[in-house]
Amino acid sequence: NLGKCHFMIIEGIVLGHKISFIGIGVDKAEVEIIEKLPPPTNIKDIWSFLGHAKFYKLFMKDFSKISKPLSNFLNKDTPFNF
Repeated sequence: NLGKCHFMIIEGIVLGHKISFIGIGVDKAEVEIIEKLPPPTNIKDIWSFLGHAKFYKLFMKDFSKISKPLSNFLNKDTPFNF
């Protein structure tokens, strides 16, 4: 579909990533969506947040260390006290 194709552009958004001659970066609109998510109130909300955040883990140093406290809530024996 030629309507979906873009050629010879300086930068563009592809699958939630900003692509330019400099390299691949984060789409600020997607980051704003993550920032506006309400605080998690249950396990399902934590899964949702981690799913959004993992999409950009390549751009976050030590993502696994940062997300570890939230990931711990996903264990069956861990009580949810948030």
